[in-house]
Amino acid sequence: MASELGAQPVVSPATPGARTSGSTAADTLRPFGTLREQAFHQQKWLELRMERTLPALMRRDGVDMWVVPMREYNEDPLFKALVSPTTFSARRRTIYVFFDRGGAQGVERIALGGTSQGNVYKAVRSMKPVGAPAAGSRDASRQAELWGDEQWNVLKQVIEERKPKKIAINTSRVFAFSDGLSSGEKEGMLEALGPAWASKVVNAEAMAVDLIAARQPEEEAVFRELNRVAWEIISEAFSSKVIKPGVTKADDVLWWMRQRVNDLGLSTWFQTSVEVQRQFGSPELVGVNPTILPGDVLHCDFGITALGLNTDTQHMGYVLKPGETDVPAGLKKALQASNRLQDITNEELKPGRTGNQVLAAALKRMRDEKIDGTLYSHPIGLHGHGAGSLIGLWDYQDGVPGRGDHKIIPGMWYSIELQATTPVPEWGNQLVRSAQEEDVIIDASGKVRWAFGRQSTFHLVR
Repeated sequence: MASELGAQPVVSPATPGARTSGSTAADTLRPFGTLREQAFHQQKWLELRMERTLPALMRRDGVDMWVVPMREYNEDPLFKALVSPTTFSARRRTIYVFFDRGGAQGVERIALGGTSQGNVYKAVRSMKPVGAPAAGSRDASRQAELWGDEQWNVLKQVIEERKPKKIAINTSRVFAFSDGLSSGEKEGMLEALGPAWASKVVNAEAMAVDLIAARQPEEEAVFRELNRVAWEIISEAFSSKVIKPGVTKADDVLWWMRQRVNDLGLSTWFQTSVEVQRQFGSPELVGVNPTILPGDVLHCDFGITALGLNTDTQHMGYVLKPGETDVPAGLKKALQASNRLQDITNEELKPGRTGNQVLAAALKRMRDEKIDGTLYSHPIGLHGHGAGSLIGLWDYQDGVPGRGDHKIIPGMWYSIELQATTPVPEWGNQLVRSAQEEDVIIDASGKVRWAFGRQSTFHLVR
């Protein structure tokens, strides 16, 4: 594998409880264990997020109540950060209420609708009795679920009992992650609360972004393994095991990668791409699905998903010509240029800065070092293009208004995505684009490190 770190076997996270499905063959194809084992970890992470991160964010922003309503199939983007791995959608209408009781009492968590999410929330039921048992239940004494306007009335009661100074809701014109309260739900909520309580409503823009962005230290080992698996798939894809020069097309490789992900019981969050650069070949001449030939430079953009976490990786490959044993020196220099831009970006990536500040500082250093490149990095975690501050877009190199003005926080992850364009003497000084992407972890102290590693040599197809 082309890596600054030695390849290591993928290790499943240790989990109490049932360890295998009973099928040895199946277990070897599950690098992260069974679904049950994965859910065990995800539930623990949810509990830590609620106990550690949520109270800190509410106190940072001076908010003592946060109300997050949503309906089935119209979930708030915050949904993934609030629920158990066994919950796939809101239940009818679900209203999550967070109230900071102050001091050591911590944040009270209430679910008006839906379940307790494994005792993470106090689940409130209706007072309406039900004569018949619920579907799949033999218990005829269960209370009905909250429904319709009753939920808004119960919410008002919850608010009146606690008398918050501020009521935060998820509305934003900048971040999609903070704009999860639909217009209908907002209208119904404010109408039920009345003018006095409605006057205390504020936006929860920064809290919503950072609750999604913040990762727990306990997640890092799994994230490293996810990146390792992604690297291993790319390494095999960009090898003679998969590519037969003169026969294999670019789409053959990307679909091999997609199928490999599926065979491992994993998924992806975007369509894999495999691109070719060729001496004397413009993009138009090479085409969108070329047959891969000796001397081609390969590039892939690839991400995998497991345990609710995502990766995003771009690597470079080279197809050796007959008689060649290594990559031409000019192509190595191209990769070194993008490696250098990675180093610069990581050095400028600091909590407390905005994405636009990181972008400006990194690009200045890039230009001072005569590198021709662009920088377009993004947060990653529960979403592939995750919550948090953007560090450029490929077509916005002077800064991204709004979405690049949010401050970076400790304990979040980024995909360092960029490219450097370099003339290659062996190709008659034709420009070659070395586009790379690797995931990094910003730890609690603000230190930046690679989640797994970074590519420093080409994958070779021999």
